[in-house]
Amino acid sequence: MRTTSLFLLCAAGVACAHNPAPTPAASPSSSAPSSSATAGATASATSGRDSVGKPGIGALSLPNANPFPSTYVPFPSHTTLIRNATIMTAAGPTMQNASILLRDGKIVAVGTSVTAPADAVVIDGTGKYVTPGIIDIHSHLGVYAAPGGGGLNDGNEATNPNTSYVWAEHSVWPQDPQFPRILAGGVTTVQILPGSANLFGGRSAILKVVPSRTVQGMKFPGAKYGVKMACGENPKRVYASRGPSTRMGNVAGYRTAYIQAAEYRRKWDEWNANHKGPPPARDLGQETLAEVLRGDILPQMHCYRADEMAQMLDVAKEFGFKIRAFHHAVEAYKIADLLRENGTGAAMWADWGGFKEEAMDGIRANIALVDAAGAKAMIHSDDPSGSQRLNQEVAKAMYAGRAAGIDVTEDEAVKWMTINPAWALELDDKIGSLEPGKDADVVLWSGDPFSVYTKAEKVWIDGAMLFNRDDPAQNWRTDFDLGYVKGESR
Repeated sequence: MRTTSLFLLCAAGVACAHNPAPTPAASPSSSAPSSSATAGATASATSGRDSVGKPGIGALSLPNANPFPSTYVPFPSHTTLIRNATIMTAAGPTMQNASILLRDGKIVAVGTSVTAPADAVVIDGTGKYVTPGIIDIHSHLGVYAAPGGGGLNDGNEATNPNTSYVWAEHSVWPQDPQFPRILAGGVTTVQILPGSANLFGGRSAILKVVPSRTVQGMKFPGAKYGVKMACGENPKRVYASRGPSTRMGNVAGYRTAYIQAAEYRRKWDEWNANHKGPPPARDLGQETLAEVLRGDILPQMHCYRADEMAQMLDVAKEFGFKIRAFHHAVEAYKIADLLRENGTGAAMWADWGGFKEEAMDGIRANIALVDAAGAKAMIHSDDPSGSQRLNQEVAKAMYAGRAAGIDVTEDEAVKWMTINPAWALELDDKIGSLEPGKDADVVLWSGDPFSVYTKAEKVWIDGAMLFNRDDPAQNWRTDFDLGYVKGESR
């Protein structure tokens, strides 16, 4: 467990092991095309040449290049055994009086006959519950940081209907005091999205909820980028005076952008294959959408109405990509079968609806109905307060489903905040369930996580206990929380 002194040392320039300097090499598992040009602009084919006249790395548009690599390193951890607990694995039925063993940042064993190694810290979980860390797939933390105001309003580049050239990570403020608050609610991974003013809002950032001086120190290693897209009222309202101002204008804008991206991809794929002549000019927005067409960036789409979601599924088919999940999706229950057939998930609220025209048909059984149809259903917050209590949001959705006659079990409901959002990020092989070999992102709850009286007691990320309700002095406090701390003069 890191103490406040860590952050003061970092501020004084002392090296911090969890946030080393980035390496220049590209990560083979990352999906981010390289980028050094001004946002939205193209670079000349001869820019960035080295001393012998060859194009430098910043002049090339390479699939899977990674100009801003993750520098995340797990915090120091101890071998830990939680025993005598009720364990909701999100991979099978709940285990009673069971144990889970964490070692070297991974889950080693889960079951009723797990023994404690000699070096293990043993925690008695009698009367308590264990779940995977919660994954909030739709967050704006860091880009709309507390305490708010224009100086921290960095989530919407509302200057063009297509701002696919911006990346949310370049707006994230790691000192946002909302990060430790969602950690205290059991959230261990977040997708930070740019806002929904635009048809294409830009790339998302997938973060571990850990203290860091830089956003790169929070980035989930190897996670694919998402691209935020938005349909409906928001883009047509924001751009009414210059277009698009209608829903048909929205769809024409998506199609036009992907036609251009397909041509951009063709030119670069050809040049990368044979290196004949000078490379084509780079374009940051086209790079992002070309990576969508290659399957390396996952579309995450703000959309409310069923008819618009159905139309966007057709647009995706036209250009050969898949929408990974619709977000908000208050009418997802109307097309749950189409979502299942297209392999597209829905990230929804428990009971938000009716607050604007396109949200009028929201119902509280939405998540349960989508789940019952066999589509990937999941909770999301879109709100810093809601992100602190996503377990309660799932509980509301579960009971609403039961009230509608759907037999929703707790074993199914826990998936809505764990393995299903992990699937939507293509990280379900690493997080989202309590299975041997997965990251030890684990929450110990004081009781049933679907009770309003329950709180997260301890939270581990990669096996390191980063929140402990029993020892507040050791918990993460941002510089915002600390305020000015007078240091020793040097």
